[in-house]
Amino acid sequence: MIEQNLVVKIPPMLAGTELLSALEVLPDYDESIRDLDAATRLMALSDLYKLYLPSQMSVEIYSKLYLALLRSLQKKQTSLAIQQQTQNYRAIRQQTYSGIIGGSDSFTIIGASGIGKSTAISRAISLITGNSVIEVEEPYTTIIPCLVVQCPFDSSVKGLLLEILRKVDENLGSKYYENAMRVRATTDMLIGSVSQVALNHIGLLIVDEIQNVVNSKHGKSLVGALTQLINNSGISVCMVGTPESALFFEQAMQLARRSLGIQYGSMGYDAYFEEFCDVLFSYQFVRNETILTPGIMEWLYEHSAGIISVVVSLVHDAQEIAILSGKESLNLETLNMAYQQRLSLLHGYIEPAITKKPQTTITKQNAPATRASANTAIENENIISQLVTMAKNQQLDLLPMLKDYMSIVEVSI
Repeated sequence: MIEQNLVVKIPPMLAGTELLSALEVLPDYDESIRDLDAATRLMALSDLYKLYLPSQMSVEIYSKLYLALLRSLQKKQTSLAIQQQTQNYRAIRQQTYSGIIGGSDSFTIIGASGIGKSTAISRAISLITGNSVIEVEEPYTTIIPCLVVQCPFDSSVKGLLLEILRKVDENLGSKYYENAMRVRATTDMLIGSVSQVALNHIGLLIVDEIQNVVNSKHGKSLVGALTQLINNSGISVCMVGTPESALFFEQAMQLARRSLGIQYGSMGYDAYFEEFCDVLFSYQFVRNETILTPGIMEWLYEHSAGIISVVVSLVHDAQEIAILSGKESLNLETLNMAYQQRLSLLHGYIEPAITKKPQTTITKQNAPATRASANTAIENENIISQLVTMAKNQQLDLLPMLKDYMSIVEVSI
């Protein structure tokens, strides 16, 4: 059977430690680089952005995409698929559509910006498909296992359909987009054309930035077009977006049913976060090595709100500042400089809160104070974390409080 031939063209599904090992990306690193010149170290520093440590989210996304692709491929070249091809061809001319093959499914992957969902999707696709096109000899056909497109900023249905054709041409060397533009195809004609192309050449369609539908008057029309595309082609459609898109899909039953999937928030202060920080700190390009302490780890969580991309940016920029300024140390001083100088636009979105374990209760003072530390007990452990929490709760200036417990040198920049 042809559908069986298609299924065997994709690598076997991985699980457990084998999957984690395959997803992991650890750039090459040699400690001797810390002795090289500044220019060499600054260029090598960008390797931090290549680091990828898989989490439970990575495993779930891989499994979801693999199974969705499998369901799509199992429908290719069946008798129903052949009937649908005929129906789609007629629909292009008569612009009356009906689904014979039926949809595989549609689902969403919703998560806060910066938590790594796009990277997880990219890593999963590279494992599932090897970034290659599936070819079958008899009858000859070419299929793109996973096609990723961006939702248009204005949620234009025609814009999305044309982008699908353009991406197919980019992968197969075909001329679907050129032909559609030449005949000035209408949206109705494009739905039929794209359904036919998807049926013949696409396994799984991934629509990124789906939150663009939220504030657009064309949002529901675009989701409706995707629904019709699913029914007329039998492919699976994955919609990826930020949490604001969840509110859009909850508006109506037909939208909610089409958007069942998985949702993620920022990570907690857990074992994965500690492991990630430990691995990240092993990539030091400054001359003086710094040992990762619990205090530094808590500082990273407090100043990133559990967003992985922010953690990487903090460590990267802190090392860059340390090398350029001659400080040559990745410590709280350079990390704080990176936070203040490079991440100032994110301060309003970061709400420090560690829930790893219960902390010593700190009594709030009702009377205004400039030095809360004088009449509040602070334990020696996790001083910085406790002072930050106290300053936030009481809306106090953190710097005077820190001066009561450690030597602080203010440097004008």
